[in-house]
Amino acid sequence: MTARRIRIGIDTGGTFTDVVAFDEDSGEVVTTKTPSTPGNPADGFLAGIDKVLGIAGAEFADVVAVSHGTTVATNQLLEGKVDALGFITTEGYEAMLEIARQSVPDGYGNSYFWVKPDRIVPRDLVKGVGGRLDFTGEEIRPFDEDAARRTARWFKDKGIDTLGVCFLHAYANPAHEERMREILAEEHPDAVVSISSEVLREYREYERSMTTLVDAAVKPKLSRYVTNIKDRLATQSGRTIPFYVMKSNGGVLSADEVVHQPITTVLSGPAAGALGAALIAKVAGFDKVLTSDGGGTSTDVSVVIDGDPTLTTEGSVGVYPSKIPMIDVVTVGAGGGSIAWLSPEGTLKVGPHSAGADPGPICYRKGGTEVTITDAHVFLGRIPPHLLGGEIPLDVDAASAAIQQLAGKLGISAEACATGILEISAWNQANALRQVTVKRGLDVRDFTLTTFGGSGSLLLCRLMDILNVPTVLVPPNPGNVSAFGLLTVDVKNDYVQTHVALQENLDPADLQREYDVLTARAAEALSKEGFAEADHVFVRTADVRYFGQAFEVRVGVPDGPVTADTLTAVADRFHAEHRVLYGYDFSGDASQQVEVVNLRVSGVGPIKRPEILRADAERPEPQSTGSRSVCFDADAGYVETPVFWRPDLPAGQVLTGPVIIEEFGSTVPIHPGFTARVDDYANIIVTRSEES
Repeated sequence: MTARRIRIGIDTGGTFTDVVAFDEDSGEVVTTKTPSTPGNPADGFLAGIDKVLGIAGAEFADVVAVSHGTTVATNQLLEGKVDALGFITTEGYEAMLEIARQSVPDGYGNSYFWVKPDRIVPRDLVKGVGGRLDFTGEEIRPFDEDAARRTARWFKDKGIDTLGVCFLHAYANPAHEERMREILAEEHPDAVVSISSEVLREYREYERSMTTLVDAAVKPKLSRYVTNIKDRLATQSGRTIPFYVMKSNGGVLSADEVVHQPITTVLSGPAAGALGAALIAKVAGFDKVLTSDGGGTSTDVSVVIDGDPTLTTEGSVGVYPSKIPMIDVVTVGAGGGSIAWLSPEGTLKVGPHSAGADPGPICYRKGGTEVTITDAHVFLGRIPPHLLGGEIPLDVDAASAAIQQLAGKLGISAEACATGILEISAWNQANALRQVTVKRGLDVRDFTLTTFGGSGSLLLCRLMDILNVPTVLVPPNPGNVSAFGLLTVDVKNDYVQTHVALQENLDPADLQREYDVLTARAAEALSKEGFAEADHVFVRTADVRYFGQAFEVRVGVPDGPVTADTLTAVADRFHAEHRVLYGYDFSGDASQQVEVVNLRVSGVGPIKRPEILRADAERPEPQSTGSRSVCFDADAGYVETPVFWRPDLPAGQVLTGPVIIEEFGSTVPIHPGFTARVDDYANIIVTRSEES
């Protein structure tokens, strides 16, 4: 038996790898960061474990589990790096991906100006196979095994080793897809295959096809990555350490299982940050929270109500729709590495292109040549001339020279140029926050904004002004909130079954049978993950709409046996949720029928969470660690601003802007007119001075 029980959370970002270690026995939490290694992310991963164990005074033998948030699948899709991929579908439906949906993205008022993106599979790599089911799963035409074998051999001869299979109505009966997979295993044994009845057992063939193809596309790379880390963990520790990967739905899954469900990780990193911030804000007493996770490349925002981030099944990554349950995150290209550039018209733009970790911002002294948001911050004095407490020095002079050159092209002062870069970035972030609030019928002013990530808190005062948000919460070690979130996450699996029926035609016994099947699948998965039956938790939901509507609203289904009263409760919840989302409902109109579309069960295996401890209020009054010239406003110029080291601040400490609060992984600039207070849990609570 090990002397200690240490669980580790690791979030690999584009610039830094964030690490948190939690001692289950003592409750101690230790955090650190280490540079990411894009060439081989596993190197940075293991270096992070070594570093955090050294700080905690522990050894590899003490580690009982590792949880990981990865952007491997996300980045592959965002960058469009999809290798040759084949698609097998029902004969006669080979053009499904080309037809897609007729919707035009927001921002293109006239479809004439919109160019449909390239399909994930080109038309010449799509093959149809005979056989047909109806929507109930009844066979209309038998499966054409000869055509299936010819198709398998054709892909083998072409050297296409990654395949997605989606037949019409396979959500109702997977038999044809399963037979196709068996034939592929015989004729093309090297092929990596995803079938839609396992990836997404839900109607709408286009979304089901796309989700299945995305699953197939990321499977080879993610499998190699996860297996590599798992093997290196075993080699370094001399034993098999339980290794979990964060899923987009707010749960984790063991590495052994995640290689079979790679689509579930497409929002792995952002989901962990939202969950970590949700727990921190809930403990601090805030029930309606916006989370803003600022990194080196992007900022991810989401909504949390009563401790739970909102979920969606209408998400996408890049241009690829992925109809799986995921935390409703909006991502904008506004991170520390986002590049400032001039449009052909001569106007200043910021992002979405990023200098990344290599070469990075100009001030990193790694060969970067383009001005970034980080360069603007360091030029204005808002961040120190170094990162990670001095581990990474920054070249202020190089950043200043580049900003002066850019300002010359614009014909403005260097200070106006740098503050302009940050202003554009702040508006980009504000627009993302409006997307998850105003566009969903929520008032942004009703929420507390929680900012975290290495760059997430640098513009919080401007965001308060732009959005009129009354309060901002900055957690301790904000750069490590995503890694901390990984230690708060339960094991979670989602299962869905399409079951379309009007409320008046629903048979409670039919629904009970469907839910029992889904629950049994969830229970089997939790048992595989090592959870005792007594610890299993199941959450039932249903996708519901008014008859004739194109899309559904998800509502909770009460626990216990499914009865007529259960169906009435589901309808009542749907009416209420519809009113919140759209401003109206038809609860009093008997002519508007309620229709159930999909049944869902989430199986949850609970884990022990770190306890968020109260801060020490007995420390002496802190002294500033010095001061530096900081520019908060281009017209006002530079003002001498005191600098405080955040770990020195006791609970109850109040600081009035202008002031800079620094810590190991991030910086919080407090502008004139704002006040920062340290609460009982070491969070910084920022308000406007007149409201404090």
